[in-house]
Amino acid sequence: MTKTASTIAAALAAGSLLLAGVAADAKPRQTPEEKLAKTLEGRVAGEPVNCLYLPRVTNTRIYDKTAIVYETGNTIWVNRPESGASSLDDNDIMLTTPWNSQLCNVDIVRMIDRTAGFWRGSVGLGQFVPYTKVKAEKAG
Repeated sequence: MTKTASTIAAALAAGSLLLAGVAADAKPRQTPEEKLAKTLEGRVAGEPVNCLYLPRVTNTRIYDKTAIVYETGNTIWVNRPESGASSLDDNDIMLTTPWNSQLCNVDIVRMIDRTAGFWRGSVGLGQFVPYTKVKAEKAG
């Protein structure tokens, strides 16, 4: 084998080892349902409610085509839309127009493309399900 051929062969071998290492480290991508389940770990669902008091909301997250999560202190509220869930995209901006200080299951959320600013779809909200942390039982 010539010196050039052996150099090329060595470079190819090193490249394949590098690619194999990257492939071994790659983790399978989580689905939105799996991401939501991870967020809710250690929590228990409460009774669904029709409205959520907006001034208490400290954070909002979108799980693609699945749900909208609202955080209020120690409680996480999950809303699985009654219609339009296919419009949910975590790269979009949610535009809500509540009639008062509450967001209710009869309200519509408009999804706006974050980059171009155009309307992408509408979501008809469902009920809000509260999830709270499970209290540890006292040893007795």
